[in-house]
Amino acid sequence: MLEIRHLETLTAIREAGSLQEAAERLHVTQSALSHQLRDLEVRLKTPLLNRRTRPARLTTAALRILILADDILPKLKATERELQRLSAGRTGRLHLAIECHSCFQWLMPALDAFRQDWPDVALDLSAAFSFAPLPALIRGDLDVVITSDPQALDAVKYLPLFRYELVLAVAASNPLAQYKFIEPEQLEDQVLITYPVEKQRLDVYTAFLDPAGIEPAGIRKAELTPVIAQLVASQRGVAALPNWALTEYLNQGWLRICHLGEHGVWRTLYAAVRLEDVDAPYLQAFMAKARDISFKTLSGIKAVR
Repeated sequence: MLEIRHLETLTAIREAGSLQEAAERLHVTQSALSHQLRDLEVRLKTPLLNRRTRPARLTTAALRILILADDILPKLKATERELQRLSAGRTGRLHLAIECHSCFQWLMPALDAFRQDWPDVALDLSAAFSFAPLPALIRGDLDVVITSDPQALDAVKYLPLFRYELVLAVAASNPLAQYKFIEPEQLEDQVLITYPVEKQRLDVYTAFLDPAGIEPAGIRKAELTPVIAQLVASQRGVAALPNWALTEYLNQGWLRICHLGEHGVWRTLYAAVRLEDVDAPYLQAFMAKARDISFKTLSGIKAVR
């Protein structure tokens, strides 16, 4: 029975002190305001205004309704302002998940820079190594998934970030270090060190080993890139990693890199988003910032034509 306009009417009467001034504030005639007030009194079966006093005073029932108005109206106005900012693209939510262990190297600086320019956008970041992120994206639990493994989904758009080469890291003393590029068969006697991810989600398998029907001699898993680099340097195995993730280790002389095949294995890193969010200004701003930071900080990556 109570409507927002009723809360606004009683608030205006309290603040103005008279029906005439309240009507002016609400941009209605005094007659219309009186009619609205009487109609509400009939609905509620209780008087809201003591008309025998001069000026008329709000009754106990009206004061009780004003307690509700003081709670509801500020929240309503705050939500309206939020929706206005949302429609203008200045606010929103950006919950990200990454399927790339080494992406923290460029993503964290990109998020820090984005946060400074878009403080009203709610940011959150999680690693999508233990759950399927794309269904979560479609459900609305996530807003962006960083992945190099696009799947054809009607509700999802893949926005390219950059291209990178997947290379093989070997110890400087490993016999493979003498080769500029290697063939899949040369990994049959090697231990392959990988992130703790299923084989079907590892590019070294899907793009290099599986097409040749080759399996390495063994598999060892590690979660952190520095740990993988140390294991490779100490001759515990070899690892296929993005070229940018190895730059700092190559300068120390411990490691060498080999291309995977004569032409190398190049992959594209994408930001997967819902179709309806593609044109959101804050999302476009994040993409621009992510690309800018990536090309400033990473070596060996290429723009997607």
